[in-house]
Amino acid sequence: MNRRILTLLVALVPILVFGMLLSAVTVPFVGLGPGPTFDTLGEVDGKEVVDIEGTETKPTSGHLNMTTVSQSDGITLGQALALWASGRDQLVPRALVYPPDKSKDEIDEANTADFKSSEDNAEYAALSYLKYPAAVTVASVSEPGPSAGKLQDGDAIDLVNDKPVANLDEFTALLKATKPGDQLVVDYRRKGGDLGTTTITLGDNPDRDYGFLGVSVQNAPWADFTIDFNLANIGGPSAGLMFSLAVVDKLTTGDLNGGEFVAGTGTITDDGKVGPIGGITHKMTAAAEAGATVFLVPAENCAEAKTAHEDSLTLIKAETLTQVVDALKAHSAGRETPGC
Repeated sequence: MNRRILTLLVALVPILVFGMLLSAVTVPFVGLGPGPTFDTLGEVDGKEVVDIEGTETKPTSGHLNMTTVSQSDGITLGQALALWASGRDQLVPRALVYPPDKSKDEIDEANTADFKSSEDNAEYAALSYLKYPAAVTVASVSEPGPSAGKLQDGDAIDLVNDKPVANLDEFTALLKATKPGDQLVVDYRRKGGDLGTTTITLGDNPDRDYGFLGVSVQNAPWADFTIDFNLANIGGPSAGLMFSLAVVDKLTTGDLNGGEFVAGTGTITDDGKVGPIGGITHKMTAAAEAGATVFLVPAENCAEAKTAHEDSLTLIKAETLTQVVDALKAHSAGRETPGC
């Protein structure tokens, strides 16, 4: 072997080693970037994203797209460098996305609870905006438990032992006057218009000295139709605002978006307050690439949103559901809207 070939081989060794490191070594970072968007007025896999059954819905047009952030986990050193160099994605420490003190099952369970809470809040905020009256509403039924098979999520409780319960305080006061083993006769309304009466034998719970009914309840606006959100854990709590807007649009005459392509993001409380989210600049990029012309930005994200420089998007500041509906109507009419 001559000296030139030997020199070449020696020079190639660190290059080969570095190449192996790039492709084989994983780094403790997660890549974040623009994710897919979904039209809450449209369909996914043959199902309406916001499916309302049991009442008349109005025709809609245009788009009300919720936006997401993509995540790349388990990335190699080479992939991390490529993401960093792209200028489109960012790298964040993995511990910020997947806390090391929690197992995957714990994280999945917390995410599922967040999705369910977000959907409930979106429904309640929309129904409240539409002036549906409040009722003592069953949020969940313990399985197993005294009420399993007798009450269902979404039931409105009207009477307990023939005594009206107009709010959560009245319901709780009646329950606190019981003891384990007592029987309660509960009159309820169920989605779809059914009225029912059921007798429930109270159980016991070490956290209280009164009878255990085995349900969680809340004061919430109630309607006799059902609202289902069919995105299977996509979007998380940040989809709340767009879900609420879709419900309002489908239950009212006219188009909230004026037939335009509106996208946005934001958490929502059951009384309609819009909250901040993460990844706003990635979501704006996703919206612009999907064709949106208007983007709804939670008020607390406005400062960050202005750094995205997505000039094709008209930004509308979102503080409450009522304010956003009014702003969209103003935009459709060519009037000034609250911007970031």
